[in-house]
Amino acid sequence: MEVDRPSRNVICFANEWASDPLSKKQVMLRLARRHRVLWINSINNRRPSLTRKDFRRVVEKLRNFKSGLTQVRENIWVLSPIYLPFHGHPLVRRLNRALLGRQIRRSMSRLGFERPITWAFTPTSADVVGTLGETFVVYQCADEYSAFNDAAQEVRARESDLLAKAGLVLVCSSPLLASKQKVNPRTHLVTHGVDYQHFRRAADDATPIAPELRELPHPILGFHGLIADWVNLPLLAQVARLRPEWSVVLVGRPDTDLRPVQSTPNVHVLGHRPYDRLPEYLRGFDVAVLPFVVNELTLSSNPLKLREYLAAGLPVVAAPLPEVARMGDLVSLAATAEDYVRQITRLIETKTLGPSRQRSERVANESWDCKVEEIERLLDEAMAQQVGGNGARSSR
Repeated sequence: MEVDRPSRNVICFANEWASDPLSKKQVMLRLARRHRVLWINSINNRRPSLTRKDFRRVVEKLRNFKSGLTQVRENIWVLSPIYLPFHGHPLVRRLNRALLGRQIRRSMSRLGFERPITWAFTPTSADVVGTLGETFVVYQCADEYSAFNDAAQEVRARESDLLAKAGLVLVCSSPLLASKQKVNPRTHLVTHGVDYQHFRRAADDATPIAPELRELPHPILGFHGLIADWVNLPLLAQVARLRPEWSVVLVGRPDTDLRPVQSTPNVHVLGHRPYDRLPEYLRGFDVAVLPFVVNELTLSSNPLKLREYLAAGLPVVAAPLPEVARMGDLVSLAATAEDYVRQITRLIETKTLGPSRQRSERVANESWDCKVEEIERLLDEAMAQQVGGNGARSSR
């Protein structure tokens, strides 16, 4: 039963709106069905560097800034602010607070945003959060941000500031719950959801298989998502060498050194593909793999693609991470290349390869619609508890 809630104004600090829909966009798209959202494009957590990639990001930032405040969906507007990409020096922090605050308040004025809720996904928003006339602050933590290899040194300190200001903290994994609850007792676990109706298309006979997969030898071991340093490419190459008659397919934007797999002929790196077409690729996979390295970052993670694989109805073989293990018999755990080969061989022998509607239906209640309803219920309760207090915790 849908609860009748008042329409609210939400200021969201997240990643780039134009990127593929991660958890941040999935949540805001659903909140925007009844609330208005001002999405602030990334004021990222990374250390800036003099690389071609960072130069392209600067150019893109300037181009987006010139476009001003842009409406991208009903009830969603995007602002690409200008800021100084250094978060450690006190003077720079004061300048950024003034610079960002001015740009955001100007947009709020244009949109008639009064008494907003600030919804922060990025720790580096901490300096401006609490200075915008908010009635409430939510911090939604999807990763251990300080554990990224290119994280700025001050990310941990900014996250502590943000945790202190938040009236509600949402985390996606049990390790994050244990970590953040020590600082803010108003921390709750809400695991990631899935765009269920989108990914279940992979289990539909009417969905075509992506052309690039049609002639590949089976079984096809598939991965989709950002190919970053947390993906264990040496392990995948070893699996491919152990079973040269199998095909290993990686669908996603490379953001790390691909040399570990480049000399392995049965590993196929296809690059980024549009989100709308991902079910066509999943339709062609026999087994979905989640070969993450095991480190501080991944042990705290809840891989978004895991539920996407399951919604597609695919058997999954994955690294033994806490949130992966929580999925029980829906996932086969593997720590080494030999483990992957053993688990995939078992799936071949039991004839349980490829998308299955029955497997897909087992995660139907993990949809983002269900998760956002849970989030809104927690928000209602937290805001009710704050009534009579001093409002959002301010840094002023």
